[in-house]
Amino acid sequence: MIGELVSALRPLSAPPTGPGWNHADMSRLLGSSQRLPAAVLVGFREGVQPRLVLTVRTDNLQAHAGQVAFPGGRSDPGDGDALATALRESEEEIGLDRALVTPLGYLDRFETISGFCVTPVVAKIAAEAQLYPAPDEVAEVFEVPLAFLLEPANLRRYTMEFRGHQRPMVEFIHGGHRIWGATAAMLYNLLQRMGRT
Repeated sequence: MIGELVSALRPLSAPPTGPGWNHADMSRLLGSSQRLPAAVLVGFREGVQPRLVLTVRTDNLQAHAGQVAFPGGRSDPGDGDALATALRESEEEIGLDRALVTPLGYLDRFETISGFCVTPVVAKIAAEAQLYPAPDEVAEVFEVPLAFLLEPANLRRYTMEFRGHQRPMVEFIHGGHRIWGATAAMLYNLLQRMGRT
């Protein structure tokens, strides 16, 4: 299963550049304003059943409070690249030891309604990694089996109105968690790249 996933990724030697795959859609909503660089870790914990690591953001954050998200965030000037951002943010948000992370490749860049251009870094997380949510940013860390995400019946489609535009959206519901918005869209990009949509 991980082998199929890896073969669908952009290689580590060729990180994605330029605008996000949804640039045309975002340009209609945001215009041509500069998108800020960000990165997230799409991390799969190793095991008999690989499991995707996700967070629930705390309710007191200014942006995306209470939402399910990948660990990650805005790139800092000191970050050499998207991988460095994803590893630093994962360490800060969920205590993930970067020595227990094996980068595998990249998904396509994605632009968010909050004005970021996000580079998703896909990686393996060692089974023994201990994860602790940073209480000021993360309310909970949870895991979703890769097999659940690959099951077509678990991908739900709906339409949302935003600023007068009808936007097609996708979501997953697992264990009481609603995975939607940018997080679900990046997972959808993974499924597309794997030929699973």
